Amino acid sequence: MLPIKDTIRSQSVPLVNWLIILVNFLVFLYEISLPPLRLGLLINQYGLVPAHLNLADPFTWGALFTHMFLHGGWLHILSNMWVLFIFGDNVEDRLGSVRYLLFYLTGGILAGLVQIFFSTDALTPSIGASGAIAAVLGGYFSFYPRSKVITLIPIFIIPWFVELPSFVFLGFWFITQLFQGLIALTTPNGQAVGGVAWWAHIGGFIFGLLFVRLFAIGHTVPRWHSDQFWPW
Repeated sequence: MLPIKDTIRSQSVPLVNWLIILVNFLVFLYEISLPPLRLGLLINQYGLVPAHLNLADPFTWGALFTHMFLHGGWLHILSNMWVLFIFGDNVEDRLGSVRYLLFYLTGGILAGLVQIFFSTDALTPSIGASGAIAAVLGGYFSFYPRSKVITLIPIFIIPWFVELPSFVFLGFWFITQLFQGLIALTTPNGQAVGGVAWWAHIGGFIFGLLFVRLFAIGHTVPRWHSDQFWPW
């Protein structure tokens, strides 16, 4: 399923969300400008390699941050940034720009830690913004469960567009991540299946779902969105 757009319009300009997307594209353009050997060195140095992280050594912590801005190809970055473009503006609208940035980065770091927990000895670098974006999706699920997501569902070669409640779209997405994550546990060292860090997605989403409202404390809720929230 491919999200096309949601039905919630932001009350504010999502400057931080746009900035995050821009930085990701700039880093990716730098990546593809490198020869293969230098690119491999970059990925190994700044990607998140679970076996290289030592929580007792702060000098190894940097990859928890830098891995969020590296991507493995055009499909990887375009799919990630498209999802962030659709859902991130609304979460930024609800949190405010500074809180949204802190929420995004915290979600990405914790998602990386969850992936490490399930693949402690893995030597394959994990890269990509999907853990942080999963936190944004969890936050969106918390704030806007009754919004609608226009979704493309390909049936063979026939495109089918359907409007789904966000809790259905995101709930289905989370279940698929959980299913793949459980499969990953059966692999050596819990390494990513199909090159995807499923447990980073799962951890990021749960973090966003459970903690996004803590980041919103003290921030005024836009009235225009009031009918989209749960009643608590």
